[in-house]
Amino acid sequence: MLGSLLLLGVLALAPDTVEFSGPPGSGKPSLAVGQGGRVIVTWLEPATANRHALRFAVRSGGRWSVPATIRESDRFFVNWADFPSLVETVDGQWVVHWLEKTVAKPYAYHVMLAVSRDQGRTWGEPFPAHADRSDTEHGFVSMVPRPGGGVDIVWLDGRNLTGEERGDMTVRTVTLDRQGRLGAELELDPRSCECCQARITRTAGGLVAAYRDRSPGEIRDIAVVRQEQGKWSAPVVPAADGWEHRACPVNGPALVADGNRVTLAWYTAVGDQPRVYVAQSTDGARTFGPRSRVDGGATLGRVDAVPLGGGRTVLAWLESAGAAEAEWRMRMVGPDGRLGATRPVARVERARLAGFPRMAWTGTELLIGITTTGPEGGIRVIRSSLPPVPGQ
Repeated sequence: MLGSLLLLGVLALAPDTVEFSGPPGSGKPSLAVGQGGRVIVTWLEPATANRHALRFAVRSGGRWSVPATIRESDRFFVNWADFPSLVETVDGQWVVHWLEKTVAKPYAYHVMLAVSRDQGRTWGEPFPAHADRSDTEHGFVSMVPRPGGGVDIVWLDGRNLTGEERGDMTVRTVTLDRQGRLGAELELDPRSCECCQARITRTAGGLVAAYRDRSPGEIRDIAVVRQEQGKWSAPVVPAADGWEHRACPVNGPALVADGNRVTLAWYTAVGDQPRVYVAQSTDGARTFGPRSRVDGGATLGRVDAVPLGGGRTVLAWLESAGAAEAEWRMRMVGPDGRLGATRPVARVERARLAGFPRMAWTGTELLIGITTTGPEGGIRVIRSSLPPVPGQ
């Protein structure tokens, strides 16, 4: 087994299994869990010259479907940290997003959406997620299904940027209903970090979003906004790191909810000391408990989280393993906030192209999507055993 895993370009540590591999050059995986516990993985891969294909495959009954193409284009904005995603709504529709260049400028692209009503066999006409059509940055999207169908969306919006390092990136949200109609856009924060992922999740009481804030003094801590009875709160920093950073660290938070339990994990590097922290709320993100350090002392951040139910959450992050290698690791947070032992999952090249992890919990199995580098590198989906339960 070990030899076959090495041939796939990643060392997945037994009893983990690499059960899906994309072709060489594929990357930017994202995982979504749909009805019946099926898992949908999306990714980008090179097609013909100067073109990429947005592809997907479905795992059902422990087997993966033959990959299919959502869209092929020479206008995709392809970036190691800002990548497409897909969610399945409560009524079985699939909503996918990607980034599409508008003009021949480095950072001029829009968030595009498309909807499938037949599980990916056909797709409706793409349309922008936002009303703004300026040739500026729009990206770092997160989507969550709505109770009555459709999705809620949050993204970073650069309509106020001039391209001369002036103006501010904003955080915005919009709804897409089950008929595919966009609602009114709302600005959640007028000034945020420019290229750290935003995340959105749903509690029993409403939506919660998290992102990296940017103060006038360049403090870039993680902020949270909360929706209650249809209204959004002012931004709050649950745990003030006081990280002054004059450039975007490209390292957004992870945010998940299980009922009114909210888990927030994030990277910070105050005093050039990189760390990953986690904090939890039991009241729908109104308040958070004290933060706990997650990493092993040499973290690169790039966090993700997935709730297992019963108050348990699994965290994933990237830890340095020397000058050229890094290791994806997992750790469980228990209902009482205690942390279990760290568990290594896969060793990869220490590079930007290793990207970000994306996890999925089917109710019985834990999957993690990663990217390997090198001539034979590409996306890998690993079926992983759970990290140790806290206290065991």
